[in-house]
Amino acid sequence: MSPRLPGGVVPRHYAIELSPDLQDATFAGNVAIDVDVTEPLESITLNAAELSIIGARLVTASGEAVELDPVLDAASERLILTRRGGSGRFAAGPARLDISFNGILNDQLHGFYRSTYTDDAGAAHTIATTQFESTDARRAFPCFDEPALKATFATTLIVDEGLLAVSNTAETGREPTEDGRVRVSFATTMPMSTYLVAFVVGPLEATEPTDCGGVPLRVIHRPGRADQTGFALDVAAHALEWFSHYYGLPYPSDKVDLVAIPDFAFGAMENLGCVTFREVLLLVDPGTASQPDLQRVAAVINHELAHMWFGDLVTMAWWEGIWLNEAFATFMETACTDAYRPDWQVWSTFCRSRASALATDALGNTRPVEYPVHSPAEAEDMFDVITYEKGAALVRMLEQYLGPETFRSGVRLYLRRHAYSNTVTEDLWNSLAAASGEPVRQIMDGWIHQGGYPAVAAAATDHGLRVSQRHFTLDLRQADERSWAVPLRLRIQGPADDRRELRMLLDQPGRTLTLAAAEPMTVNSGASGFYRDDLGAEALAAVASAGPGDRTTEERHGLVDDAWAATLAGSIDAPALVDFVLRGFVDERDLTVWQAIATTLAQVRRLLETEAAQRFCELVVAASGDAAADVGLDPPGGGEDDRTSELRATLIMLRGAVADHTTTIEACHQRLDHPDPTLAAAALSVVAAHGDAEDFAWVRRRFETASDPQTEQRHLAALADFRDAKLVRTILEGTLDGSVRTQDGPYLVRRALLNRVCGSEAWDFLSGHWDRLLDIFPTNYSLARMLEGVTALDRAELAVRVHAFMAEHPLPQGAKQVAQHLERLDINVALRARESDRLAAAVLAS
Repeated sequence: MSPRLPGGVVPRHYAIELSPDLQDATFAGNVAIDVDVTEPLESITLNAAELSIIGARLVTASGEAVELDPVLDAASERLILTRRGGSGRFAAGPARLDISFNGILNDQLHGFYRSTYTDDAGAAHTIATTQFESTDARRAFPCFDEPALKATFATTLIVDEGLLAVSNTAETGREPTEDGRVRVSFATTMPMSTYLVAFVVGPLEATEPTDCGGVPLRVIHRPGRADQTGFALDVAAHALEWFSHYYGLPYPSDKVDLVAIPDFAFGAMENLGCVTFREVLLLVDPGTASQPDLQRVAAVINHELAHMWFGDLVTMAWWEGIWLNEAFATFMETACTDAYRPDWQVWSTFCRSRASALATDALGNTRPVEYPVHSPAEAEDMFDVITYEKGAALVRMLEQYLGPETFRSGVRLYLRRHAYSNTVTEDLWNSLAAASGEPVRQIMDGWIHQGGYPAVAAAATDHGLRVSQRHFTLDLRQADERSWAVPLRLRIQGPADDRRELRMLLDQPGRTLTLAAAEPMTVNSGASGFYRDDLGAEALAAVASAGPGDRTTEERHGLVDDAWAATLAGSIDAPALVDFVLRGFVDERDLTVWQAIATTLAQVRRLLETEAAQRFCELVVAASGDAAADVGLDPPGGGEDDRTSELRATLIMLRGAVADHTTTIEACHQRLDHPDPTLAAAALSVVAAHGDAEDFAWVRRRFETASDPQTEQRHLAALADFRDAKLVRTILEGTLDGSVRTQDGPYLVRRALLNRVCGSEAWDFLSGHWDRLLDIFPTNYSLARMLEGVTALDRAELAVRVHAFMAEHPLPQGAKQVAQHLERLDINVALRARESDRLAAAVLAS
């Protein structure tokens, strides 16, 4: 059976009334749906799940009320309505469906569900909240739960006195009920998809509204957290103004509430006007939050508000188009954050996201960005690094090729053409083509509809500059003849007064350019293209000897990341990589580049044992010494910029947690309570990597008594980094006894699996409690993300066990992501077998 509804009925307006009982975790409801029946029908089919249908009727345009027999098919999540008695058809024309029902407030963090928190006095409180994307609105009320079936919504919530109730739009009225409760009504929404409907009820508080050009903005939070809302309000106020200007359209609704939810399976959700967040991604105390904490909060807020236009106002027609919603919002979050805090240089940081997408997309088990989606389970599989990070990188590549102003003109045209309606990917390409005059669809189709990407090389020949592409894969045996229309930006490395950028479309395997220029040159100017520099050993040796030259920050980051990828693929050996990194970047002082260096060296460190590992650590400490000395262990008294602060933290973690530098480790024990939160967070990472039982107990107390979400999450993550397997197991057991929230459990397990020392014990815990953990954890993409940790279990015998277990215990969702993790595990096993002995010999000989 197709998961798509059979058609014949188009919803126009929903009037929803819900009465949640927080104590009993149930709710009662009624929905009146104005519909157009487009053809005579024997039955009307809509979606419903985990609901008890009390009654249903259809009211015709003439006022005739027809009683209906409801049949709820649990397997297909469909509610089928027929005339009572089974005879007669429904005539074409306007009508209204009236349905009454009961439901449960589940504990699975989807649909209409319950979340809890404990106040400062130790009292437990419950709230009711929603998460409907992709297909869970049907768990709260019967509906036509498909994104193309847009309608308007008017919500009414009947709640206990003293509880806060919010929904997508502004409150329009409240009145007491006969049983002592309060009926709260909300304004009618714009036409939108069911997955964007939201309501939240509970003992919560709201900040005073901030006026953002006539749009009231609030943060909704648990009591006692009002002092942690200021940063979010500032970020969101800037975003609403910036997006309105960028898109050329005003905010499309009447208010914005940003709602902090204690239990939330996703990071955040772009419900129109009622945006829900994990607390750690909304509530923040700038006095205790590190620089990455603040940047992450700003990025997520900007991402969700970008969706108010691109996703809510204009929505994909079906779930295969979700990539465009999420990719564009990821691109826009970066652009907006860059406008908010230019000093953060977030387009440089964007290279880190691009690198993660390149790593996944080089696998045989990658997928096209867009592919046919049939079922809700397949839709869940779309929420991954290919959708978000690769998609955003492709949007950035196109923007840089077309030019930012031309690109924005195309986006504005797209939004004007399709406001309040649904689109497919080609609609955006057509608008960008109209604005630019470029063949956008011909350029982008190959990037969207086939997986993978190329490596691009440039070489001087007797006839000019030969530019070529080849399919890049981490397993060279999987490479094939596929190619792309590559929008190249080549930066010619001539004399200082003769440097220029050449833009061209490489739409064939190779092309010779007649240029009065020779190598070297940068084939990916600004590292904005979604492809790799086709490096060889000679290129790496040249950088090791002379440094990276005048490459930009982004290009230097790309150089390091491309070298690591070439090592994984076997085209460069590990000793050459280590020589390239340790000698070629001794003068490097940029944060983003050092993050790439630190990540690479941490991966290499895993390949070495005993004396070779010790010698490698000495080499890392020596190579990073000048940079560490320049920034010092403590910030200067006069203050410094945020990127310098984070560079210090990156170097401390590299030298302390990766290279086991005794002086750094001792210094970190003294800086756990440093007033600079970024430094204190780095010190925590180092202490966790070397701590004992006393340190573990101290970190766990900090986790359990934290008064802000960043401190709580930072210390929870650190508990998985200790190198004592017995200690790590005690916090993993918290996922079973409730001391670790279900929303956090999968990510805690993933971090423990990545632990260089305790990963195998973490696997024993996961495999030994598999069924129980799957019952406890949310049934969404977090389970597949949890299994990313198995990529680090690169001992051959353990990898065999992992493969065998996963073959017998397939996940109910996220199959493609799990296949990617297992393939990456095999690549890491091969890397260890191929390079460990060779690298150890080279290191010991140095």
